[in-house]
Amino acid sequence: MIINPFIILFMKTSTRYLLAICLAFSLPFMILGQQTPFSRGVNITNWFQAGNAYQIRFSAYGKSDFEDIKSLGCDVIRLPINLHNMTQGAPDYTLEPVFFTFLDSAVSWAEEVGIHLILDNHTFDPAVNTDPAVEDVLTKTWVQMATHYKDRSNLIYYEVLNEPHGISDAIWGAIQGRVIDAIRTVDTTHTIIVGPASWNSYNNLQYLPNYTDEKLIYTFHFYDPFLFTHQGASWTDPSFEPLANLPFPYDANSMPPMPSVYNGTWIANLYNNYSSDGTGAKMKELLDIAVNFRNTRNVPVFCGEFGVFIPNSNQDDRIRWYDTLHTHLDAAGISWTMWDYRGGFGLFKDEFSSFFDHDLNIPLLNALNFNVPPQSPLVIEADTAGFFIYRDFIEQGLWDVSGPGGRLSFYDQNNPNYGAYHIQWENANQYSTVGFDYRPDKDLTSLEVNDYAVDFFARPEGGALNYRMDVRFLDTKTSDPSDHPWRMVSTVDVGNGGWKHFHLPLKDFNDVGSWDNGQWYTSQGLFDWMAVDRFEFVAEPSAFNGKISIDHVQITNLDTAMVKAPSSIVIGSENPLAIAYPNPFQHTIQLRFINQELWKLELLDLRGALLKETEARGEIAWELNDVQSGFYVLRISHSSGHHEMIKIQKL
Repeated sequence: MIINPFIILFMKTSTRYLLAICLAFSLPFMILGQQTPFSRGVNITNWFQAGNAYQIRFSAYGKSDFEDIKSLGCDVIRLPINLHNMTQGAPDYTLEPVFFTFLDSAVSWAEEVGIHLILDNHTFDPAVNTDPAVEDVLTKTWVQMATHYKDRSNLIYYEVLNEPHGISDAIWGAIQGRVIDAIRTVDTTHTIIVGPASWNSYNNLQYLPNYTDEKLIYTFHFYDPFLFTHQGASWTDPSFEPLANLPFPYDANSMPPMPSVYNGTWIANLYNNYSSDGTGAKMKELLDIAVNFRNTRNVPVFCGEFGVFIPNSNQDDRIRWYDTLHTHLDAAGISWTMWDYRGGFGLFKDEFSSFFDHDLNIPLLNALNFNVPPQSPLVIEADTAGFFIYRDFIEQGLWDVSGPGGRLSFYDQNNPNYGAYHIQWENANQYSTVGFDYRPDKDLTSLEVNDYAVDFFARPEGGALNYRMDVRFLDTKTSDPSDHPWRMVSTVDVGNGGWKHFHLPLKDFNDVGSWDNGQWYTSQGLFDWMAVDRFEFVAEPSAFNGKISIDHVQITNLDTAMVKAPSSIVIGSENPLAIAYPNPFQHTIQLRFINQELWKLELLDLRGALLKETEARGEIAWELNDVQSGFYVLRISHSSGHHEMIKIQKL
């Protein structure tokens, strides 16, 4: 008989030493079993965090952004979604088809790039407590989500609700358990991310029920010390805006005095305790609460958010905080997604920078042990050709800065003049805007000289009609105190009836002055076409109590756009996929796809014989001069197996 030497060792070892040896051998395997399938990544914010599905600025991100994020060394993206806002409301909370159209693209990009994607239900208001009645909308929306995504890859995750607060641990834990059960009635495959009450606090992990579901990841958020991470934040009560340049770690010699406005407030307590709270040792002590929960429950744990607000924090101190926290997280084997990628807590130099090749915060990347891509200075060159502003989507390089007042949809489907969607602007207050911020700014000097124009379509609906609105550019306000955001304006009469085409030469716009810091400045002829910051439609003449539809907005030197007859076909048996027009057609049929995926087009005769085929992405004008007049079948198919067929006619 062969005797295992470990048996002899165990027989000769006291109980205390035996236990120590067993733990030494078992602990690595126990921790390994608690790991998440991903390790580190970012939150992509202010994308699906819209007021409704029709306000999502879908073109803000694309597949290339997913590729960029992965190139940094990330293997996970957390996608905050105002999920309850994406519905048609009570009682059924039916999710809007256009929402799924957009989210499907994001899911496909993640799968194609090979990066984990957390669909985070971020429907919450920090100023409003979580209502126990939230269970109804949670259950109904998540059953729809799970039904829609149950057959997608295991790279996709469901996060029940971000930062529930003002609700008891027991009530929230029970609600979350029933939501898990509801999801499992349709999807037993995908992992669900669950979190505790009290803002997903690590302190409240212990109060979560012992859920029996084996495909759960437990999440918490980390923003300690709060005095340091939120200095300059305006959404707290009292506001943290007066706080700036707090040191990390605590240093008595560089500690700024506490603003007197905080006397007697909870912020004063944070300030008084900062000497002990503002240290790496304290951060590790708090993080160990989550580590101990993981080890006690033997469940995977994930830090879904952490970060330091940029505007009022010192760069070096901010970098030290990130280095300290990520070192503790990595040493503990806890995966994470920082808040956020672009924005006030982001990976770029400031909250407004956004160019991957030019604006990344290199010291921060190094502190987080990310890969560092090459960077180069951003050079703005004059545009020498026209470009679109809106064409079913707000074009890339533009940010929605519309408001305030009224209802705005970027994806109205009621008889667009081009494509599948148009902008619909309803019940606008006076001075309300549909605005687009160029990032980076535009140099339009060459286009202004060479007879380019703003070209678009508008259509009034309801109300008093005869609407008038301003079309305007704003230039960039410089650091010179005598400079202001000067305006170039053209006022148009939208008229009555159907679509109306507008072609407004840049040369004909008028320099009217500037509104800045609550004061009007008369025109001084200083508008700078070399530094155009924004383009806007404005209810400047008056408010309107009906609707204005706007479509196909571009800067062009061609005055050839036409008002289309309502002779188009929306393709898609369930959700809109594309629009084909005109139908009937004479020589060319145009197709515009809602997403940017590659589609195969096949022209069949009525017996099903293949006559012609091609591929298209985005938009195509398919010339069919070599086929005879008559009826045909157009088949559109995707590599996934999805296909649609429509009947078309050539005159």
